[in-house]
Amino acid sequence: MASTLNPYLGFTDNARQAMEFYKSVFGGDLTLNTFGDFGNQENADKIMHALLKTPSGFTLMAADTVPGMERGSGSSISVSVSGDDSDELRGYWEKLSEGGNVAVPLEKQAWGDEFGMCVDRFGITWMVNITQG
Repeated sequence: MASTLNPYLGFTDNARQAMEFYKSVFGGDLTLNTFGDFGNQENADKIMHALLKTPSGFTLMAADTVPGMERGSGSSISVSVSGDDSDELRGYWEKLSEGGNVAVPLEKQAWGDEFGMCVDRFGITWMVNITQG
């Protein structure tokens, strides 16, 4: 089996809502396991592990941070989605940027591609790059 590299996002207490949002953006199958599923009733409703597998072949994982553990801000990490399917990528951009903050509007850049960067409503930084012919 080949190795894979997959983003694993951390949230304070809204991993369920974030992953349901990402499912609405990318489609696919979402599996949610709570801490309660594994016997931790103190944090029963928090997400211990979430897995989203999309039709485009993306895998996105996430979890809530349990009390007592520190959660970093994540400001040094961005999730990048790129390719040449303009309609698909523009659709992702519209949904990811809605309710968030656009740092760089999705538009043609000096290197010839269309590129945009935003922070979504859950505080995750996304970069979308549409490769030009």
